[in-house]
Amino acid sequence: MMSTSDRAPDLRDHLQQAKGRVVVGVDGSPRSLEALGIAAEIAKWRDLRLDMVVAWHVTYPMSPYGIGFDELMSAAREAAEIVLRDAEKEVLGDDPGVEVLRSIEQGSAAGVLIRFSEGADLLVVGSRGHGGFSSLALGSVGQACVHHAHCPVLIVRPKTHEVLE
Repeated sequence: MMSTSDRAPDLRDHLQQAKGRVVVGVDGSPRSLEALGIAAEIAKWRDLRLDMVVAWHVTYPMSPYGIGFDELMSAAREAAEIVLRDAEKEVLGDDPGVEVLRSIEQGSAAGVLIRFSEGADLLVVGSRGHGGFSSLALGSVGQACVHHAHCPVLIVRPKTHEVLE
C-alpha cells in the first residue's frame, strides 16, 4: 500500500509549478488536432508558451518516379509546413491567446518530440497519428514519448470510446 508521501507525482501539482512551455506534436491527424487544442488550453491556463512541433522525414531515399532526393526532401518539408499552418488555423484561429513557437524538424516524430521535451513542463501527443496501425490504442510515437520524454506526457485519447477490432 502506498502512503501519501510515496504517491506518484500528480500532473496538477507539476503544472502548478510550471515555468515555461507546453510542447505538442502535430501531424494533422484528428488526435493531434485534439492534442493541440488541449495543449493550448493548458498553456493559456498556466500562462506558458505553446510549442507546436511537426516532424518530417523521407523514408525512401530513391523514388521510382524519377524525382530526385532533393525534390523529395523539399516536398516533405513543404508538406510539414502545410500541416502546421492548417492545424494552427483550424484549432487556434487568428488569436490563439497564448505565445506560440512553431517548429518544423527533420527526423522521426518520437525522436523530435523527445528532444523538444527537454526543459518543457508538459508534452502533449495524440493517442494515434498517421501511423500504419490504426487499430492500436496507443501509437509508437506516444509509446516512445511516455518512456523517454524529459517531462510529464499527456496522451489525448478520443472523446468517445472506440472499440478496437
